[in-house]
Amino acid sequence: MYDADREFYAKFNPSLVEAAELEFRPMRKSDLKAISAIEESAYEFPWEPSTFKDCMSVNYCCWVGEKLGRMVAYGIVTVGAGESHILNICISPAMQGRGYGRRMMEKLMEVAKSHHAEMMLLEVRPSNLVAIKLYQDLGFNEIGTRKAYYPAKKGREDAIVMARML
Repeated sequence: MYDADREFYAKFNPSLVEAAELEFRPMRKSDLKAISAIEESAYEFPWEPSTFKDCMSVNYCCWVGEKLGRMVAYGIVTVGAGESHILNICISPAMQGRGYGRRMMEKLMEVAKSHHAEMMLLEVRPSNLVAIKLYQDLGFNEIGTRKAYYPAKKGREDAIVMARML
């Protein structure tokens, strides 16, 4: 829902955005433009907008985090057969380092638990030390490697596979 007053005050008093609570809600198709903008600003090899649309179409658990109606984060998790798998989690580069990644991960773990998942898996680039530290702090452990999983400037980059019980 568009709120002109909220948008006005957020634009002319950015400290209001910082002070506002991070609120979570299910992702909507109308979010695709904002999600794509964050994805492209955060990743060298971003997902295509159609990938997000496909995730919503097959009823993956797709969530966004907003502050005063401004999207700052999103995450997608699949759940089935007692397992959950984080497919994508992203915080707007301008909003990183404020604990929103932790909050989004906690939300995705809560969503997975509500769907009776007992374990959560994810992949992370070995070069993404900040994310690895966050996942370790949240109780994830390295359980393996997926060779040549991610595209990279020079070929492919492996993925560290991490997991934790919920």
